[in-house]
Formats: sequence, structure tokens, C-alpha cells
Amino acid sequence: MPTCPRCHQAVESQAIACPYCRTALKAHGHPGIPLYRAEGTAYLCETCTYHEDNTCNFPQRPYAKECTLYHDHLQPIVTVSQRSQKWQRLPALRGNEGWLILAGLLVVSLLIALSNQS
Repeated sequence: MPTCPRCHQAVESQAIACPYCRTALKAHGHPGIPLYRAEGTAYLCETCTYHEDNTCNFPQRPYAKECTLYHDHLQPIVTVSQRSQKWQRLPALRGNEGWLILAGLLVVSLLIALSNQS
């Protein structure tokens, strides 16, 4: 379980705000948008990949203490092709997802039709 950056109490990973001190833990009140915070007097931009390659367009740059775009420059960036490696393991299925869904719907429809006849 993660901890609150202000009061250091354990909080749920999907919590939008800390239930103890009401510190915002997720950006814009959405559980899917993480909010990164700098520790102490350091700025996030000092260790951010996007600041290093000059692609950051955050208005508080280079003095951001909180950011939704932060990515640690020591961590590798995961690309879309790396996320979709499950389809690379099954080359026969790649490109045929639509047909598989259609076949699945057909099977479910036949099962429902057969169960209604009895």
C-alpha cells in the first residue's frame, strides 16, 4: 500500500485524496491520473526524462514540485509495441481479432438460442 506524502499514513492505491489529511493523491480527481511530487526542496524536473530531452511543455517547468507528466530518467520508457507483446506470442491471432470476436458472438448466440428451445 502506498503512503501519503504529507502525513505518511497508508492509503489505498486508487484513493483520490488522503482520508487523513485530504492531500490530493491523484490529478484532477481521477483515479487513473497519478500525481507525482518532489521530495524536500528538490524539483521534479531535475530527474525528469522530458526535461532532459526538452519535450516538456509543463507551465511550471523547470521548477515543478508536482506534475502529472513526470517520468524518472533512470527508468526505461515502455513503448506501445512492448505493451502489445502478447499478440507477438500468438502470430496467427494478430490482425484477426475482429473475426475472433464475431465468432465468439456467434457461439454465444447459438447457445442462447438452443437454451430457449427447451
